[in-house]
Amino acid sequence: MRTRITLIFWLLVAFPALAAPKADYWAMWDTHNPASQATFTHHSWQVLLDKYLQPQGQHTLFNYAAVTEADKATLDHYIGMLTARDPRTLTKDEQYAYWVNLYNSVTVKLILDAYPVRSITKLGGLFSFGPWDDEVITVAGEPLTLNDIEHRILRPLWQDPRTHYAVNCASLGCPNLQPQAFQADTLEAQLEQAAYTFINSDKGVSQQGEQWQLSSIYEWFKADFGGSEQGVIAHINQYRDIKLPEDARLDYDYDWALNRTAD
Repeated sequence: MRTRITLIFWLLVAFPALAAPKADYWAMWDTHNPASQATFTHHSWQVLLDKYLQPQGQHTLFNYAAVTEADKATLDHYIGMLTARDPRTLTKDEQYAYWVNLYNSVTVKLILDAYPVRSITKLGGLFSFGPWDDEVITVAGEPLTLNDIEHRILRPLWQDPRTHYAVNCASLGCPNLQPQAFQADTLEAQLEQAAYTFINSDKGVSQQGEQWQLSSIYEWFKADFGGSEQGVIAHINQYRDIKLPEDARLDYDYDWALNRTAD
């Protein structure tokens, strides 16, 4: 019995790495309108970030416990405003900001709906590791999961590894939920800042004796970072103040604890 419990434990620990989805192109979303003049200010989302996101050391934490019913309604309205729009009518940059902000705001809503909870991995069905495969929104008549947004839209359509620094999974190990809502006209600067901040934090990259410990995102999504450990190191060294040796010995870790402030 003890052996069985131990096996189940290690399977659960390994599950995120085993189940990390590959980029899966979804042709339906591969269209945009370069002539579109439509823009989103994402003001409502920014108000909530300003009010409840708090920096603490290398983390930015969300004060889920303090969110008022009125602000929960504001979040619902914001998500409803986004999902009522067909993003295929927008420019590519507006689309990118749309999808990232939608992903992040829906993730916060899922945590708020289940709060108090210790980790996002506790959400979803009995045999689920988190809510990522649950259909949580509908856009242009299509039910979508968080995995759809990240792995079937953002990753394959933009093929930008910095997407991993933009979307947030409400966990301490994740690149921080950014303090500024993503905007089409500031995307490049925001993505560069997100990459730089994470890679120069201990949860992104840290030296542990003779090894370098990296976030598990570099293991799970190695294909997005050059496809090899050498590619990962080269990507990291584009941003890191203290460069990794080209032959660095790498290990990986991730903290699934909720990115919450103390209640």
